[in-house]
Amino acid sequence: MDFFKLVAEVGFPIASACAGGYFVFLTLKFILAGVMSSVKGLSGIIMALDNRVKTMNHDVIRFDTLVSNALGINPYVDRGVRADGKYDARWD
Repeated sequence: MDFFKLVAEVGFPIASACAGGYFVFLTLKFILAGVMSSVKGLSGIIMALDNRVKTMNHDVIRFDTLVSNALGINPYVDRGVRADGKYDARWD
């Protein structure tokens, strides 16, 4: 009954535009809720991959230090200092 009162007060075109706008709002809300859940899932995957990269970086530095000591070569010390994740620790 409320819709018919709205139609009587403002007219059919305005009432139908309001109803259409509400439908679009609900549709966008539903779509964005699905997208946000996907983004949160991808964010978790990216954080896990970042942690793996940091772990591998530290393992490579440790392995490089062990091999350098075994071969009697001085290890590249700046690489370990830069391995805090802020800079690229590779010496390319």
